[in-house]
Amino acid sequence: MDGCYVIKSDLSKDIDKQVIHDRYKDLAEVEQAFRTCKTAMLEMRPWYVWSEKSTRGHALVVMLAYLIIRNLQQAWADFDLTVEEGLKQLSMLCSMELVIKDEGSCHQIPTPCRTSDELLKAVNVRLPKVLPHLGANVVSRKKLQSRRITR
Repeated sequence: MDGCYVIKSDLSKDIDKQVIHDRYKDLAEVEQAFRTCKTAMLEMRPWYVWSEKSTRGHALVVMLAYLIIRNLQQAWADFDLTVEEGLKQLSMLCSMELVIKDEGSCHQIPTPCRTSDELLKAVNVRLPKVLPHLGANVVSRKKLQSRRITR
């Protein structure tokens, strides 16, 4: 009996046993979703907020992020990489500032490498050739404060 299992249900006998079995197997997907939300990619750990509205907002953002991850998993199923590896590959995308004397400037996006290009095509994302220069200086690798200020 190794590897066999029994499902006991209190549902009526007229419900097909295959339906009960399939719904039980669906629980594995729910467990995987919770694992994804609680581990490295989304890190939905216990959080401390002051209001129910903030708690609901945090949970909503994590669930939306989970939907994005699921869509990326489906779109990148043919690639030999995880979603985390695919996002790391895409993190190498950059822009270059083009300054035109006395005319202003813009940011140009270089042609992505083959792997990044394929990942973007799989999710139907087309990058623009240029971006307007907004004058904002953004540093995405800056660490957050170790302790946030609470109000």
